[in-house]
Amino acid sequence: MSRPLNPEQIASLVFGDACDPFSLLGLHADPITHNWQLCVFDPHAEAIEMVDPRGGMVARLRQLDVDGETADDQHPGCGVWVARGPLTALKGLNGRYKLRLHRHGSSRDVEDPYRFGPYLGELDCHLLAEGNHWRAYEKLGAHPLTVDGVAGTAFAVWAPNARRVSVVGDFNGWDGRIHPMRLRSDCGVWEIFVPNVAAGALYKFEIKAADGTLLPLKFDPCAFYAEQRPATASVVHGLSDFAWNDSEWLKQRQKGGAQLAEPMSIYEVHLGSWRRRSDEGNRFLTYRELAAELVPYVKSLGFTHIELLPIHEHPFDGSWGYQPIGLYAPTSRFGTPDDFKAFVDACHQAGLGVIIDWVPGHFPKDTHGLVQFDGTHLYEHADPRQGEHMDWGTLIYNFGRTEVRNFLIANALYWIDQFHIDGLRVDAVASMLYLDYSRKYGEWVPNHHGGNENLEAVEFLKRLNEVVYSEGFGAITIAEESTSWPMVSRPTYLGGLGFGYKWNMGWMHDTLTYFSKDPIHRRFHHNQLTFGLLYAFSENFCLPLSHDEVVHGKGSLYGRMAGDTWQKLANLRAYFAFMWAHPGKKLLFMGGELAQPGEWDFDDSLPWGLLAETGHAGMQRLVAVLNHGYTALPALYEQDFDHNGFAWIDCQDSDNSVISWARFPRSAGARPVVVICNLTPVVRQEYRIGLPRGGRWECLLNTDDAAYGGSGVRCIGARDADGREVIHSDDIPFHGQPVSISLTLPPLATVWLSPAD
Repeated sequence: MSRPLNPEQIASLVFGDACDPFSLLGLHADPITHNWQLCVFDPHAEAIEMVDPRGGMVARLRQLDVDGETADDQHPGCGVWVARGPLTALKGLNGRYKLRLHRHGSSRDVEDPYRFGPYLGELDCHLLAEGNHWRAYEKLGAHPLTVDGVAGTAFAVWAPNARRVSVVGDFNGWDGRIHPMRLRSDCGVWEIFVPNVAAGALYKFEIKAADGTLLPLKFDPCAFYAEQRPATASVVHGLSDFAWNDSEWLKQRQKGGAQLAEPMSIYEVHLGSWRRRSDEGNRFLTYRELAAELVPYVKSLGFTHIELLPIHEHPFDGSWGYQPIGLYAPTSRFGTPDDFKAFVDACHQAGLGVIIDWVPGHFPKDTHGLVQFDGTHLYEHADPRQGEHMDWGTLIYNFGRTEVRNFLIANALYWIDQFHIDGLRVDAVASMLYLDYSRKYGEWVPNHHGGNENLEAVEFLKRLNEVVYSEGFGAITIAEESTSWPMVSRPTYLGGLGFGYKWNMGWMHDTLTYFSKDPIHRRFHHNQLTFGLLYAFSENFCLPLSHDEVVHGKGSLYGRMAGDTWQKLANLRAYFAFMWAHPGKKLLFMGGELAQPGEWDFDDSLPWGLLAETGHAGMQRLVAVLNHGYTALPALYEQDFDHNGFAWIDCQDSDNSVISWARFPRSAGARPVVVICNLTPVVRQEYRIGLPRGGRWECLLNTDDAAYGGSGVRCIGARDADGREVIHSDDIPFHGQPVSISLTLPPLATVWLSPAD
């Protein structure tokens, strides 16, 4: 018989160049000669035997030298082992055999990974190539499973332009020659089933580019778990069966439909710095510790949702998660994927929704990540004028590539399906929409119409939202979009981008600027409080006082308020009550409820010691009262996005820096709310305000109340038998309203009034 392998084939195995390893390795039958051949690559074995599953030896393999001759003392072996024989010798095996490896005086029986067939089905390959495999994560990545009665892990990764891809890990000595993978050329995915590799094994992909360059070892783009930084390996985990206890929550969420008319008050959290264990080296809390401490805290404050800064795996703490390496891996800083599921489960059982910041706009250049993944610009644009964020030093996804869009959209569904996430706040949407985002003339490429709109990103965002809202079981999307791009939160069938909500960055900038002004000058900036109502109903807005407003030298919310210590606290109390009564859903970054004096430090706990001080404890108490009052008053949320839910009472009293408006419910029998803001430190006696209806009115909220750290000036002196501050309207038309009342406006305070009956 001729040589079993020629020198070129042997060299491809020895030097890791075999682009089709399954054609060389494993057991192959020749129906013409009625012979079989078994080929194994193992440079560490001293002897190898082929055995049947019952332990009997079928054949002894011989090691070859680089020329294909049997190795001996004169011709050292190269790690390639072969055996051949007649097909009759395999009778009864049905393709099942094991390899008995002899090393260092001992032997063990192992399965040959090259005896197993393809892992991906034809439909999987078709959908992946088409870019419509919305559950691609069920196949890509690392999945512990049992094949033909053998336990192991199936690995699959998209790298269509690679010459060779191997899975390497602690199970094969990180040697890329041991487990080269099979290429599914119809979709560009490399796959292999490796027996006896279980959950917890470390792994990466060793990729050889088309030109033969060996790339840095790559983190699995679809890894479900990762080593703790600074280590960078993926960890075999799979899609675990978690015992969820939130079926009732999901059932209610799936009803959807009325979400826009429901209260939404979001507590934004960076898990690594909300609270730390100072007595244990300032370590992070784990996901399960956060479930026990953060969840009841947020619930006690009356928030309806928790929003997490990105919890995707990321190498650099200072990026706060916004430069993710592992979009499919909850960061191991705080525990395992199941631990994170336990956190989400605890939120749902407490009646809290969970929103995560999701980052599809860019990724870091770390060499173990997506950059030049298979030796080509696979995930990113090749042209830096389209493929690089100059400000952030990161790369931009190629939204025009179907497989990249599939990777991202499947990831969105992954968090919803596997972790029961209730919403995705999509980061940096503006940077995706504009080709000239933060670029000078000549640094960007116009679209085919000559404009600056990134048409490919627009189509991606539309498709993303269509898929999430059609297959996400009631989950929502929120856009962080800072420009005047039209119809961000309108359905795609009307020409919109399809988001459920949009951050109102204009409102945030205007109002924070106003409250930073000395009250004596505020009369000249009155429009910064009122301008937002000109466009308040053009989108489904969320009012964000986010982490971005308390970093990079901006100071804290408390620090940005005008005046001395007392005035800063009073201004912030008035601002919060102004915000909670303004049309739009609410978002507050952690620490705001403490009136934190300094900027947020991602590397330390919030300053919880502030709660020993009356003013700061009062601020926390006020935020809880605002949330509980907000969720109890349909007028403050049912018509957030409908102009019928809002009416100015007086928006023109700039001389006194006083504004007032009414909010109206949709529900029959629910009462309206009137809001009055006195934004100077002057107590205004006998100030007359028009009201939309007559009868008795009560003061629901006064941010100058001593319980919140205020001076205790009451807006209404009289109390009824229940202890409520109540006043009867006068039949005096005022401010275009049928009746009115005269009351005292406390200094730097916001007051909420509502019918008492």
